[in-house]
Amino acid sequence: MMISIEKLSIQNAASLFQFEVYNRAFFEKSVPSRGDAYYQYDHFLRGLQALLDEQAQGISFFGLIKNSQGDILGRMNLVDIEKDEGIGHLGYRVGEDTAGKGVASQALKIFLAEHVPQLAVKTICAKTTTDNISSQKVLLKNGFEPYDMGLETPDDFLHFHLGVQRVR
Repeated sequence: MMISIEKLSIQNAASLFQFEVYNRAFFEKSVPSRGDAYYQYDHFLRGLQALLDEQAQGISFFGLIKNSQGDILGRMNLVDIEKDEGIGHLGYRVGEDTAGKGVASQALKIFLAEHVPQLAVKTICAKTTTDNISSQKVLLKNGFEPYDMGLETPDDFLHFHLGVQRVR
């Protein structure tokens, strides 16, 4: 399957909203709910504008995983970019219809090669819930290494990181 990562824009609002609504139950099986308000279009648009403002400031990058027909298959984001430290935090999700088909792995590979070099980060951090084996495999397949947060930030997640100089 041919996919690409497209930078989020306001023109994607309606199709992204449909994607999120369609996949809500699927997403909420593995990640905390975004709440009922998120699925009201006016609220969604306000949230989307806030994301676009962050993206314009260079503190986040929000990408849409799309197939060759332009359908949204998922999202790939780098958020909380700490420019001084050169650290960004990865988040991604793929819809139920494409889960388990290698889309997330392929999208992350594209994201690392095509978008990360322009984002001025040296290290990408990621975390998954302990039972999200699929996400753990996606990260490991793309060169992320697990690390122990120790007492730094105790939580119920598995943490991973990738040195960007390794991305080629």
